[in-house]
Amino acid sequence: MMSKTYKMNKIISCIFYLLILTIKLARTTSETFTEELLIKPLYSEQLYAHFQFTTKWDVDPSTENFNHTRIFPRALGELLKRYNIQELHVSLTGGLWRYENWGYPVTDAAPGAEVWAWFKRDTPDVDQNWKRLANSLSGLLCASLNFVDSSNSISPEFTFQPRGVTNLSSINNKYLRYASLPREVVCTENLTPWKKLLPCGSKSGLASLLNSGYIHNTRYHSVALHLRPVCRDDSCESLALELQQSVSLVYDYLILGSRNWSLRKLFGQGVAKSCPLASRSEIFVDTTVSSTHSFELNPPPDEVVTSIRGGHESTFAKYKESQSIAVLSPPPLHANQYLTGYGQERGGIVTKIFNNHWGNLDVVLLQNIPWYVPVYLHTLKVVTNGVENNPVALRYIPGRQRERAYYLEVLLKLPPKSTTAVSIDFDYVFLKWQEYPPDANHGFYIGSAVVSTNLPLARNFTGLPQDGSTLADSFNASRSGYLVQVRTEIMVITLPTPDFSMPYNVICLACTVVALAFGPLHNITTRRLTLKPKPSEKLFVKLKRGLTEFLQK
Repeated sequence: MMSKTYKMNKIISCIFYLLILTIKLARTTSETFTEELLIKPLYSEQLYAHFQFTTKWDVDPSTENFNHTRIFPRALGELLKRYNIQELHVSLTGGLWRYENWGYPVTDAAPGAEVWAWFKRDTPDVDQNWKRLANSLSGLLCASLNFVDSSNSISPEFTFQPRGVTNLSSINNKYLRYASLPREVVCTENLTPWKKLLPCGSKSGLASLLNSGYIHNTRYHSVALHLRPVCRDDSCESLALELQQSVSLVYDYLILGSRNWSLRKLFGQGVAKSCPLASRSEIFVDTTVSSTHSFELNPPPDEVVTSIRGGHESTFAKYKESQSIAVLSPPPLHANQYLTGYGQERGGIVTKIFNNHWGNLDVVLLQNIPWYVPVYLHTLKVVTNGVENNPVALRYIPGRQRERAYYLEVLLKLPPKSTTAVSIDFDYVFLKWQEYPPDANHGFYIGSAVVSTNLPLARNFTGLPQDGSTLADSFNASRSGYLVQVRTEIMVITLPTPDFSMPYNVICLACTVVALAFGPLHNITTRRLTLKPKPSEKLFVKLKRGLTEFLQK
């Protein structure tokens, strides 16, 4: 009876744990991410491009511990929790926004670095948290924000107000800190960690346009992030956390070379694919100035949006990025090869052939192996999906040292949707010291294997037909079969290599010994020794020398 009660309690505990886990997962998945790009021709000779990435998480910032996130960057969440932050605003800017010529930007930023934050009312030491926050942001964004401290920080009373949801009665500027570093230089080291905070990084979506080589050559570039609490819905009964990441760029037509611009000309590339985590991905082009500076968009927009704001009417051409995820289908046949074994005694060559076609394929594998890699035919193995596969035909001519390479040609029948491994073993050999190249330690190369087949379908096939010579001949050129030859990678092996420094050391030592021995021997054998008579001294000189020696004693 006790065992049944114990099992029942255990089952109830597991169910309760699964319910809690389900609730947590449901809370975690209530995150949305949108990405937008605004391109606006300015009235001067400049073009304004503004990227806006917004992440919204339906969670109460005051109670969340930020241990589990799906889209929202956990690094920023930990900063909010650790330093008791209500709002955070950071910008890194190169150049000055020319208000008199360019109008007003979407997001304002001062040249250099600018940081300001609102702390919660229960923060015990705002100055200490402010200093630690600056040090953490310095490491997170790879910027010199660690120079921010109480000596260059202020608490403005009227200029800055909370941009997020807050109680008006709780606004107190003693919980506000603002600092700027005008000398801070913005470079690629700041953009790279900033892009890592995005859900899809810089590999897909509009963030793939943020090419460092094209961003930092502009007249004005600014990278910013703004973190604040917002309402989840219109009733504002519960809070959510919002992160806005923005990039503002101003291009000069003189630098571009013309007034004709495109995404590839501005950013070096187009949008490869959409971010799968983005609920909305759109590009807006401000066409309001087209009445004074006429231009034409190609391709035409998906939609034209009219905006009336403060008595001013603006028109925008809207492009929606496709949210469909393209499935990359591999070609019917591809192959690769690699080395096996360890040490410098025995090794092996493995060539893997992948048949992704729905039917059988007859392929021919050709390998041209150098003479200094002696292979053994009896070690040849062909395995298809773990089962041994006998070749249909085999041609092999053994190599001869310093005269002929090894020739191996195998005809195989590959089953559909299969992977075939062709392996053969070889020995490492010793070469004559004159046969090593100058960079002997770099290794010796083995050429690519050639896999040939006749494809029944022309999917992923762009080759010229056998009876054609130009690209135009390949259009509408259906045939009964399509010859395809696939080349694999080349391989590098390291043969036993002698120490080529030893002859040099021996030569140096021998030359040193000869040079040291040659001098004394030559001096002794060529010098003539002769007796030189000692001249007789006069009596007066002898007496003078004797007297001098006596006085010195």
